[in-house]
Amino acid sequence: MRTYEQVNKELAAKSKTLHEVFEEAGPEMDFDKVRSLEGDTGAKVEKVRELNKELEALGIERDRLAEMGDASRKAAEWDSTLNHPQTEKLSAGPEKKEEKRTLGQLFIESKAAETKHTVRKLDIDVKTLFETAAGWDPEATRIPRVELYPLAPIAVVDVIPMGNTGMDTIKYMKESTFTNLAAEAAAGTTYGEAALVYTETSDEVEKIGVWLPVTDEQLEDVAGLESLLNQRLTYMLRARLCSQILVGTGRSGGTPDLVGTLDLAAIQTQDKGSDATPDAFYKAMTLVRATGFAEPSICIVHPNDWQDIRLLTTADGIYIFGSPSDAGPERLWGVPVLQTTAVTENTGIVGDYRGYSMLFMRRGIEFQVTNAHSDFFIKGKQAIRCDMRCSMVHFRDTAFCSVTSI
Repeated sequence: MRTYEQVNKELAAKSKTLHEVFEEAGPEMDFDKVRSLEGDTGAKVEKVRELNKELEALGIERDRLAEMGDASRKAAEWDSTLNHPQTEKLSAGPEKKEEKRTLGQLFIESKAAETKHTVRKLDIDVKTLFETAAGWDPEATRIPRVELYPLAPIAVVDVIPMGNTGMDTIKYMKESTFTNLAAEAAAGTTYGEAALVYTETSDEVEKIGVWLPVTDEQLEDVAGLESLLNQRLTYMLRARLCSQILVGTGRSGGTPDLVGTLDLAAIQTQDKGSDATPDAFYKAMTLVRATGFAEPSICIVHPNDWQDIRLLTTADGIYIFGSPSDAGPERLWGVPVLQTTAVTENTGIVGDYRGYSMLFMRRGIEFQVTNAHSDFFIKGKQAIRCDMRCSMVHFRDTAFCSVTSI
């Protein structure tokens, strides 16, 4: 089986080859100008598609090998923890709390009494009511389906490594100065003096919350309200978290925002300029590799921007990323693409989230219910509160690059 390094080296070589093709074609996508490939435009586009498929396969293989490496490291960490009880005690989070009941269970347990129903008879002459216009409407039962408001799927959280913390601040040491004066030295001469400086860095644990007013009657009378409230309020928190991970202004604006990728102090930037969009992303990946010394794990793109990439054609109208009948690759230069509206349109992100970021959870999503808010007690209302506490940490700013003006 090939190693991660071998696969990564082959992927980089094929990416470079494909990048050269796009550079030769230029922003007009004129494949007649391409000299690195042989044949007519159709043959050249077919070769590009073959390279895309090879890059996709290599990317999948690299991701699989990276996951195996992560699993191996985690196993080693667990083994170290189990063999060093004192370390386990220091690294453990807060004590496990009593298992929490669901929102619906709390509502059911809080009922004072069941409603009693009485059967009543209605004495009317049906002969005058056999017409709809006369007031006898046919019975209509509402179907159980609830059509929810159209909302974007939660995706960003799924590509970010996650960890737990028992602290209110994530602190770690960052090597801020690295001066390497290693050099050849003749006998009896002075060695070059190196310099290393370490700086304590911290990211605050922040809270994301939302609440919803509900009447007692709704809670008592509407079947399935437990699952509906759990689902919708949870979605609201996770959707906000996805946005904060990418565009939160915790670095420039401070608390209570999280530190989003686009707000990093030293994030790299690649402007599209006159390049084709795939070329701009390739140059961003090069910046991550050559300056950040990291390996991009994901490209994050707004769906409207990905549409422009997917519909790229040559000067004579041939689709570059596959015909409309093909699903097409969800990768750029072998790196997976995540389409999300959580990132600003016309701005993309390339980054090594796998190696240099982590979402620390201080506390997961919790629900609390009260009728003590305002005049809710005398009006028969309940306030349902939902919140979570977390911190988004980017360990190396230069491992991330924004792609602008796409």
